[in-house]
Amino acid sequence: MKYCARCLYPENARPTIIFDEEGVCSGCRYHESRSKQLDIDWTEREAMLVRILDEAKRMARERGNSHDCIIPVSGGKDSHYQVWLLKEKYGMNPLLVTFNHAFNTPAGNRNLYNLVEKSGCDFVRYTAGLDSVRRISRYMLEKVGDLTWHYHAGIRTYPFQVAVERNIPLIVWGEHGFAELTGIVSLEDFVEFTRWTRKEHDMRGYEPHDLVGHGGITEQDIAPYIYPSDEDIARVEVRGIYLSNFVYWNAKAQADIVMKEWGFEPIAYERERSFNLHSKIEDHANDIHDFLKYLKFGYGRATDDASMEIRHGRMTREEGIEMVKRYDATEPSTLQTYCDFLGITKSQFYDWVEPMRDARIWKKSETGEWQVLDAVSRHTAGEAEEKARVAPAPEADRTFSDENRRMYFNPANPPEKTGDPALDEPSLTFRVI
Repeated sequence: MKYCARCLYPENARPTIIFDEEGVCSGCRYHESRSKQLDIDWTEREAMLVRILDEAKRMARERGNSHDCIIPVSGGKDSHYQVWLLKEKYGMNPLLVTFNHAFNTPAGNRNLYNLVEKSGCDFVRYTAGLDSVRRISRYMLEKVGDLTWHYHAGIRTYPFQVAVERNIPLIVWGEHGFAELTGIVSLEDFVEFTRWTRKEHDMRGYEPHDLVGHGGITEQDIAPYIYPSDEDIARVEVRGIYLSNFVYWNAKAQADIVMKEWGFEPIAYERERSFNLHSKIEDHANDIHDFLKYLKFGYGRATDDASMEIRHGRMTREEGIEMVKRYDATEPSTLQTYCDFLGITKSQFYDWVEPMRDARIWKKSETGEWQVLDAVSRHTAGEAEEKARVAPAPEADRTFSDENRRMYFNPANPPEKTGDPALDEPSLTFRVI
């Protein structure tokens, strides 16, 4: 398996990754292109954003709307930053919209409540029924190896249902996640949200009606996942933009801001699949979702998080490899929780995943056990890796510095407990509301 000379991504990374002649991946090159030392004029891009937001304000006045945009939120650090930025800096009056997928952490519920309280914004939350969630999660786990399909379908669809219902034409997302990870698009593309990208990138090529009649799934089950008609989208003039196209995106720096300004809180315990304490902490099933990625492609969340730290110069490649070795192969303690919820055994879980394993990275032994054929830790740094290294960040901003103690788990210097069980203790069970 070939690995990026700078970060830790393998050549089978999803959804798409490309290595250049220097052995550096498209995700690293995308990150590089965001540098203020290159050709991106962030002042000009911010001016473009201001024009879009001013147009949204004008349309809201003309339509008699109290809200000038919709921000889909989960309560995570990005949600806090999006709302904080649009309200405090640009004077927007957003409607916050959440698709409650049911698989919530105590920390996530705590931070979502905090966001609604601190922002003072109006808030709409759709909660999916557990019976429907169970049927859809079980079927899509068996079909494509994703028990959180309803997450992506819901948060990428329900805000558009609300936009059409309330005649609000602008939906504001945070970062283009696939671009940040693997460089699937260029900053020059100014990618906007479309029905096609929702289906192909977020919903694994399935529309909700494709599920009806399978696993007991009915028309009623798929109601929150049905995208508005083209006619309704055109009538309301709905568009979805990504803030990361217009402002310099640094998730860690933004987490620092919302912790200080609005009281967003990271967790204070070691996670099983990553050293990051402030990202995706609202998603209880993320450990299982990420473990499935590892079982299929041989890399997981620690690879994602370490690669981003390496790109920012906050972590060396060698430090990142140690994180991958520590976390990527760990079976989550919550696996039994979700097997029980879905009504399956662990053996059945692994049997369903078996045909989805990438033969480039997995091989079944004669005794029937799956073995990893390669790993980034088996590759020593050579000339290409040395040439691709980025300049280190200031010592105070390094991943495991004292200043970042609350942001990342360092076994030698773990974060202090907060006194709040929602933040201090992992939970084996999810909280529906």
